[in-house]
Amino acid sequence: MVYDLLVAIAIGMCAAIVMTIVFTLLYENGVLDKQGAEHVGEVLQHSLLFKTTMQIWVGGWIAGFFVWFWRNGGQTIGMRAWRIRLFSTNDKPFGYLRALIRLVCSLGGLGTLLVLLDWKSKQSLQDRIAGTEILVLTKDANHHAAWKELQE
Repeated sequence: MVYDLLVAIAIGMCAAIVMTIVFTLLYENGVLDKQGAEHVGEVLQHSLLFKTTMQIWVGGWIAGFFVWFWRNGGQTIGMRAWRIRLFSTNDKPFGYLRALIRLVCSLGGLGTLLVLLDWKSKQSLQDRIAGTEILVLTKDANHHAAWKELQE
């Protein structure tokens, strides 16, 4: 989780830089009104539009990181480093909707605490709801070439 948190922070920072540049250009070129402020920084600090847009934009990119990696290979960067992979426990295909449901049900990592209480199956809240499980892979199975074989 720590590895993925570091990647998610980096993605959020890059997304925030892009959005800040876009809003700065919009304010400086008169597309958006500075509301009497002399510097764009003042406007950005107090603009509800900027803050709301920024939170949605950054949150979308971070959610997209997890959803895309889980859907396309079953592993985030941190999961790959620890040789763990996400598998479906039912016959339903693991699409973007199930990955999004898993992300929402994780409650920012709090859903994983259920593993400590569930002695029998050791499943997290997000895995129970999304119909997935986490398995530890061998070194050979952790290579990208083996992903196709594991999905079949």
